[in-house]
Amino acid sequence: MTFGKTIGIICFLISLYILWKIRQVILLAFAAIILATSINRIVKLLQKQGMKRGIAVGISVFFIFLVLAGFISVIVPPVIDQWQELITQVPMGFEQLKTWYLGLQDLIPSRIFGDLKSPERLLEQIPDPGFGLFNNVFSLFSTSLGITLNVVLVIAVTIMFLSDPVPYRRNFILIFPAFYRPRVNEILNECEENLVGALVGLLFNMTVITLLSGIGLWILGVRLALVNALLAGFLTFIPNIGPTISVIPPALLALMDAPWKALAVIGLYIAIQQIESNILTPLVMKHEVSLLPAVTLLSQVIFTIFFGTLGLLLAIPLIAVLQVWFREMLVKDVMNQYQ
Repeated sequence: MTFGKTIGIICFLISLYILWKIRQVILLAFAAIILATSINRIVKLLQKQGMKRGIAVGISVFFIFLVLAGFISVIVPPVIDQWQELITQVPMGFEQLKTWYLGLQDLIPSRIFGDLKSPERLLEQIPDPGFGLFNNVFSLFSTSLGITLNVVLVIAVTIMFLSDPVPYRRNFILIFPAFYRPRVNEILNECEENLVGALVGLLFNMTVITLLSGIGLWILGVRLALVNALLAGFLTFIPNIGPTISVIPPALLALMDAPWKALAVIGLYIAIQQIESNILTPLVMKHEVSLLPAVTLLSQVIFTIFFGTLGLLLAIPLIAVLQVWFREMLVKDVMNQYQ
């Protein structure tokens, strides 16, 4: 191995180490790219009407903030009240679950429970939702200051990307060899289409699931239907894992009223997920972007291990972009050249 190759390998390893150390910053930059790509669609529509880009960006950002402010002023106050009540009610639901389990032991012959070494030990393993389950699931919200700073950073970088995206795109393309740069430009266009398609599909699914969950919980008479419906819709952004988590709070609240109501809530959520998987996804997501379920689940696990909660939240957009690079660069431009 020559001296030049040795230096090259060392520089490559150092680059990987630096990228690993700043991985959270890279994810925040990717979140800004997601927002900028989405808002840029609105900006382009306004530019087609004859507006200058700066004015179009300002109007688009102002419109989005206006919509968010209206949403927050109307929805957030009752949600906060219901969320606080949910935090106090769910532990009572866990206690009801323990009571129901112990009563079931008295009704069913003991030999059926003979294989369980210690049912009491099983009950002790049920986490305290005030300190265990919800803190783990929503650990992203535990450090308010850090989250606020990250949000401000993402918003600032998003506006910078929107103001003049051409230099950022051009400098990224310059990383690649000259002969391949036109192809990279094509791949970036495909990434944009794939990313927007994935986001459109997710937002549509989130909206429909929020509505279906809210209506279903209201019909069943489950308390705090609004916050539970919004929780179900929000967690749809995390496929596979989110829907499983979202059923826990309403099921526990329903259990406090009657066991049959808890089973009805579980059945409702299963039915909604079947509608989402078998109807909504084929109608919406398949037209926009095709994500294999097993690949999606494994990618979520990998991104969570390496990048934490932010990696889990951004898993679907990351998969949508990486899928394009894998298909276009590795498969079409490399592997398909070998016959």
